[in-house]
Amino acid sequence: MENFFYLSDDFMMMFIRLLINCLFTWLIIDRLYYRKSRRRDFYFTFMLISVAIFFIVFFMIFVLEDMKGKTSMGVGIGLFGIFSIMRYRTDAMPVREMTYLFVIIALSLVNAVSVNVPLFEVILTNLIISAAVWLCELHIKTRPTRLVQYDRIELITPERRPELIADLEKRLGVKVTKVDVGSVDFLRDMAMIRVTFEGEQPAMGEELKLSKDQLKQF
Repeated sequence: MENFFYLSDDFMMMFIRLLINCLFTWLIIDRLYYRKSRRRDFYFTFMLISVAIFFIVFFMIFVLEDMKGKTSMGVGIGLFGIFSIMRYRTDAMPVREMTYLFVIIALSLVNAVSVNVPLFEVILTNLIISAAVWLCELHIKTRPTRLVQYDRIELITPERRPELIADLEKRLGVKVTKVDVGSVDFLRDMAMIRVTFEGEQPAMGEELKLSKDQLKQF
């Protein structure tokens, strides 16, 4: 019965590295990603993917060590390639979200394979990755955008652009800085417009997205 509650040194090492992984993953997602995007769906996805990948890789490494006596670097690189191209069979993920997904996967993999690396070096590596993301977010300031199905297509002409911006600001309640006109449907008097505005991106769930039939590339 005593062996049932016994925690091995390997488990304690895994637990400490898991805490480090979750801490830095949370910092990147909550403090850097979510503040601008306000996407709770990706917040949920990134956190769970980080934990799942950490456990998969960590236990796989220990299984390989028990089987062969050492961990193959080729297996680690192969796992990195597999997880980095992982995607859900749904709508295409935006480039920014795909980048954050790649960073989260890389961070989880680094923390999981660093079995024989001192904790100080593991923490330092996490700090470097987090700092790189923070610097990119700091110097590359992106403004929130929203796709709009617009019904007053008489205002999409270049000479009436000020009227279009004024109408969008009145309807959306935001300060519009840029408008890009995409596909136009004269049969239904509708145009697809990408609106860039000032302020934070409002929270948006999957149910508020346009369907693939309605959404076309600009």
